[in-house]
Amino acid sequence: MSVLITGGSRGIGAAIAREFAQKGQDVAISYLGSTEKAQAVVADCEAMGVKAVAIQADVSREDDCKRLLAEAKSALGPVLVLVNNAGQTKDGLAMRMSLEQWDQIITTNLTGTFLMCRAILPDLLKARAGRIINLTSVAGLYGNAGQANYSAAKAGVIGLTQTLAKEVGSRGITVNAVAPGFIETDMTASLSDAIKDGARERIVLGRFGKAEEIASVVSFLASDAAAYITGQVIEVSGGLSL
Repeated sequence: MSVLITGGSRGIGAAIAREFAQKGQDVAISYLGSTEKAQAVVADCEAMGVKAVAIQADVSREDDCKRLLAEAKSALGPVLVLVNNAGQTKDGLAMRMSLEQWDQIITTNLTGTFLMCRAILPDLLKARAGRIINLTSVAGLYGNAGQANYSAAKAGVIGLTQTLAKEVGSRGITVNAVAPGFIETDMTASLSDAIKDGARERIVLGRFGKAEEIASVVSFLASDAAAYITGQVIEVSGGLSL
């Protein structure tokens, strides 16, 4: 059994790939831009004694999603765990947001997740087993000023997750979502000090999370220990919402 992680060349996706490799799982990652970063993640995973492959693909394109899954299966064998992590942001106040900004984020973050789920479901249904873990966000739970497109997309991922859980649960497949808060990644590194300080004040634990802390929750949801968990959204935010 192998694991496919979309958007696995950096940040949370890369940490998830390394987490699964550390647990002995063969790993396929998709990436959109940086071949060098993707191959570095592959090398890290292979150093742990597993097979790993990086495949360039745009999850907003249906043909790419089908090809991505086919190439992952060809390289590693059956894929029974899908982690939908690929995503983008293009922020702006709603009243000034262009239709292009809206469409790009909805298409990548929500439609891309749907397309990957739809691509893999026939294999999972046939196997009567499998795990789908979708990365959403606290923005999808509570909204976030300046991120109408991203918040809407991530809220849509939650609805998709819960609906799929109901549709495929009878076949032994679980579908869950993980909602990170502020995590130390390239994305949060670009925030101003004032925004970072303001965020920390709202986080009960007083710090940003680490990508590895998201990866461990994703790994748990893919494990036998989580076999009776489905349709859930697990918030990993250090108490941001309290």
